[in-house]
Amino acid sequence: MAVYPIRALPDPVLRQKARRVPAIDSSIQKLIDDMIESMCAANGVGLAAPQIGVSLRVVVIGIPDEEPFALINPEIVKTSGERRVDEGCLSVPGYRAEVTRAQVVVAKGLGRDGKPQRIKAREDLLAQALEHEIDHINGQLYIDRLPSLDVLERVGPQEAARS
Repeated sequence: MAVYPIRALPDPVLRQKARRVPAIDSSIQKLIDDMIESMCAANGVGLAAPQIGVSLRVVVIGIPDEEPFALINPEIVKTSGERRVDEGCLSVPGYRAEVTRAQVVVAKGLGRDGKPQRIKAREDLLAQALEHEIDHINGQLYIDRLPSLDVLERVGPQEAARS
């Protein structure tokens, strides 16, 4: 496994819509392992492949006290409700802001074993992370959800890395 540097704005890969993964082979398995290792090294709770420079539709999520998992070709199939959450991003280091996210998120994709996965998350960090990481593979960042960049708060590196 390898730890990759996290790409930060203005890296253009972060603004591209990532390509679908056509087949889950050994290169995708290695990518997932490297992404989990990179996410953990950066103290993140999620990471999308574009954040390490790979424009593929792969995300990993590692909620505290739970085993990290991967979703391949994920998409959000349903959301409901709204809530305001404090959010940061490894690709926008040193800043946080309050953004609007869904209360309930239903996502689907393939697990690393190639089997279809459907995840329903309610008002928790998992719901927020699903939206945040799937935004990444669509070329969007949490700052795109802000009314203005003026609402960004400058924070220390430990605080910014939580998301």
